[in-house]
Amino acid sequence: MNRTPDAPAWEELVTTALLGTDRRTPPDTTALLGTDHRTPPKTTDRRTPPETGPARDAPVALLDAAALETVRRRAGLLPARAAARLEPAPEDTRPALPPAAARRLALLLADRGGTGGGRRGTAPDLMELLPQWLTAANAHGYAAPPHMLPALLDAARGRTDLRPAALRFAGTRAVWLARLNPDWRFALRATPGGGAALPRPEERERVQRLWQEGLFAERVALLAAIRAREPVAARELLATTWATERAEDRLMFLDSLRTGLGPSDEPFLEQALADRSRNVRATAAELLSALPDSALAGRMAIRAGACVAVDRTGAVPTLTVEAPHECDPSMERDGVVSKAPAGRGERSWWLGQLVEAAPLGVWRARLGGRTPAEIVALPVADDWQAELHAAWCRAAVRQRDATWARALLGTPSAPEAGGPGAVSLAERAKLLGTLDPGERAEWVAGFIARHGLSEAFQLLGVCAVPWAGPLGRAVVDALNIARDAGSYPWSFSGVMGLAERCLDPAEASRLDGLLAVPDETEDASPGAGGYWAEAFQRLVTTLRLRAAMLEELSGTARAGDPPARA
Repeated sequence: MNRTPDAPAWEELVTTALLGTDRRTPPDTTALLGTDHRTPPKTTDRRTPPETGPARDAPVALLDAAALETVRRRAGLLPARAAARLEPAPEDTRPALPPAAARRLALLLADRGGTGGGRRGTAPDLMELLPQWLTAANAHGYAAPPHMLPALLDAARGRTDLRPAALRFAGTRAVWLARLNPDWRFALRATPGGGAALPRPEERERVQRLWQEGLFAERVALLAAIRAREPVAARELLATTWATERAEDRLMFLDSLRTGLGPSDEPFLEQALADRSRNVRATAAELLSALPDSALAGRMAIRAGACVAVDRTGAVPTLTVEAPHECDPSMERDGVVSKAPAGRGERSWWLGQLVEAAPLGVWRARLGGRTPAEIVALPVADDWQAELHAAWCRAAVRQRDATWARALLGTPSAPEAGGPGAVSLAERAKLLGTLDPGERAEWVAGFIARHGLSEAFQLLGVCAVPWAGPLGRAVVDALNIARDAGSYPWSFSGVMGLAERCLDPAEASRLDGLLAVPDETEDASPGAGGYWAEAFQRLVTTLRLRAAMLEELSGTARAGDPPARA
C-alpha cells in the first residue's frame, strides 16, 4: 500500500474547484508555479486582445496548480509496509445446495432487475420469488455456493427486505467479503461483532468487555442474545451502565426487554418511569402495562375504571364515559402524554391512553361480570364508542389477548365489515395478529366471502404463508367473481401479486379453468378480459415455478433436469 504527501493541499484544490473560484479564492500557487504564472499569454491576433485580470487568472491558476500537484502526488508516492496476506475465508460446514437448486438460484439472481413497470405479461417476477427461495433454503440449512456470493450481496444491497435471509444464507463468508468491498458494508452493520461469535452469558469477562467497549450494534445484539437465554442476567447487565447511556441508546436497550418480559423486571422499569427522556418513560410505561399484576397496571386500572361505568337506569344498559379533566403529574409519570396531537381533544386523548394501559381483566368486574363480547356489544353514550373501542383494540394487541380481539373483530360477515371495535383496517390487521394462524386465515376468508377483496388487502398481509386452503380458495373465488363482473382489472393487481407469492402451489390445478379470455360484456372495462386471462396465466405459472423450487430444494427433483423456466 502507498501513501501520498500533502493530502491537505490536494483536498484544498478539490474544494475550491467544487465551490468555484468566484466563491473561494484558490490557494497560493506562487511557490508551485513560479512568480510569472500570472503573465498573460502573448498573442499576435490584434482583433482579440488577451483576457487578463482575476476573472481569468483564478481558474487558470487553479488548473495549473491541480496539474502540478497531480504530478507531485504521482512522483512522490512513498512505499509503505507490505500488508499482511488476507486470512482465508472461514469454512462453511453446512451442506451444499442440490445442483438443481443452485441453478435456480443463479436464474433468480440474474433477474435482479425485475419486470419493471407497465404491463407484466405472463412471465413470473423472479425477483419476487427470491425471498421465498432464501427462506426455504435457510430452513433446509444449506450453504450458499461461494461463486454466487457477490451476486447475492449485490441483490441484498439493493433490497433491504432481502438482507436478513440473504446474510443468513451467505453465512460468515459474507462478512469476510464485506471487509473487502465497501458496497457490501451493510453486512458488517447487520452482523454483530463483524462475524465474531457473541460471547455466551457464562463468559463474563468477554461479555463485560464487549458491553463496555463494543459498538452500539454489537451491544444491542449482545443484550438481545443474553435476554433470550437469561432474562435476568441481561437486565442486570443493562443496569450496570444505564445511568451513563445516551437517551436514544437507553430507548433501544429498553426495547430489548420485551423478550422474556416478566414480573422481575418491574423494579427496573419503575425506575425508568422517572427517566429524563419522554420516549424512555413512555416505553417503560408500555412494558409495565403489559404486566397485568404490576403496580402501574393497577394504577391505570383505577384511573380507567373511574372513567367508564354501566348506566342501568334506561331500558337498555349503556356504557357511560367521563373522560379525565386534567393530566396530573402522576399520570405523566406513568407514561400518559399530556399534549394531544393536533386536531385531537385533550380529554379523549387522555382517556384513550388510560384505557389502553389498563389490564383488560379489570373490565369484567367493573362492568357487571360481563364477558368481553357482551361488553363490546353494549351501546356507549355520547358518541364515546369509537374512542373507547379503539383504546380496547390497542390494549388487546398490546396484551396479546385473543378473547378481547375476537370480541372486537366481531364476525367476519358483520355488516360493519369487521365488528364495532375495529375502527380501521389497520386495527383489524393488528387484532388478527393476536389469533393463531389457522383462526386468522379462517376469519379473513369469511371476510372476503362477505365483503370481497377491495377491503381485504391489508388483512391478507398478516396471514401465514402459504395461505391455508379456505383462505386461498376464497381469494381465487373472489378474483373469479370480479373477472366475471367485468370489474376494472388493474384495481386487483395488488391482490394478484400477493396471490402469486402466498397461494399454496397446490392450488395451481384449480386455476386452469380461468386461463381462457372471457367474453366481455358491454359494461366491462375495455381489454379487461385479456388482462384477466394474462394475470391468471402468470399466477398459474408462478405457482408451478414455486412448486418446482421447493422440489429442487428438497432434493426430489430428478437429477440432470434443468430448472423450469418462466
